[in-house]
Amino acid sequence: MDDRLERVIRQQLRKAGKQFEEAKRAYAEGRDDPEGSAAAAARFDLPTDDAGRARIVCRRHAERRTVPVDDEGRPACFESGHPDCEGCAEDVRDGFVETW
Repeated sequence: MDDRLERVIRQQLRKAGKQFEEAKRAYAEGRDDPEGSAAAAARFDLPTDDAGRARIVCRRHAERRTVPVDDEGRPACFESGHPDCEGCAEDVRDGFVETW
């Protein structure tokens, strides 16, 4: 294999690995953020846990979560551009998100 091609492939694989780890970390932080501000959960009339985090059902991963919600109605696990996340944020703002 040509050295240049091999180097390009390695660089792309490294880049993909970094992106994966970044996404995995962001997901874990959004799911387990105990310090998050959940003041917006009350604004959007969502049920909350003892810490004030909204209790929603994640569309993307089909699981129950307790997450902070920002002032724009986006849960902390929100990923811009993902259709399930975009729909969830819209539903939070409209008051039709699935909760538990």
